[in-house]
Amino acid sequence: MSARPTGYEPLDTLKPVADDVWLIDGPAIRFYGMPFSTRATLVRLASGALWVHSPTRLTEALANEVEATGPVAHLVAPNWIHYAYVAEWQARFAQAEAWAAPGVADRAEKRGLQIRFDHDLGQAPPAAWTGEIEQMIVRGSDIHREAVFFHRASKTLILTDLIESFEPDKLGFWFRLATRFAGNQDPGGMPRDMRATFRDRAALKADIERMIGWGPERVILAHGRWYATDGVAALKRAFRWLL
Repeated sequence: MSARPTGYEPLDTLKPVADDVWLIDGPAIRFYGMPFSTRATLVRLASGALWVHSPTRLTEALANEVEATGPVAHLVAPNWIHYAYVAEWQARFAQAEAWAAPGVADRAEKRGLQIRFDHDLGQAPPAAWTGEIEQMIVRGSDIHREAVFFHRASKTLILTDLIESFEPDKLGFWFRLATRFAGNQDPGGMPRDMRATFRDRAALKADIERMIGWGPERVILAHGRWYATDGVAALKRAFRWLL
């Protein structure tokens, strides 16, 4: 259990976003000593199978709720710091295939975690969800290589850490100060330390413009407030330093 509320309760339960799209607000995890709220996204594909982005803590009640929604087919670890709960979901949903962004498998192995990754994520969607979910690995950084996704039917863009939007009224004093300094306090942006790793700004700019070109109506983030409306405007605001 989380040591303190995240502000996104109830946790560990499906929350409808759009037709065939749900999110799960999970407990806070410690990162750089700070309590980061967590969020997973579920998409039900045309086949009825479930695609799970950045899995969060799996409780028995949540597992039962997910099973009632459809069979779990795909578990997605979208970047090098979002894979911790994949093994929990694998243990419950043994038939699910696990997909890893660049750097995920190596980091998990170095940290001694027993996670089976079946496939690498690339610049184009695999046959399993082509035509339904667009994807790419955002370029420009040798350190932070994040897979981003766009569910076409619902016009939902799914990000992980490229934008974080921590709401001050949900944070303790020190985390409020930290997020203000880091540039990832609501209304949100790319953390400054991450921004510094993107040395190829032209490549990053091209990929952000591609996301804008997808025309998202909403943008789901893994940490903090997500954008339920005006997705294109949210992207342009968050990346105005680049665009």
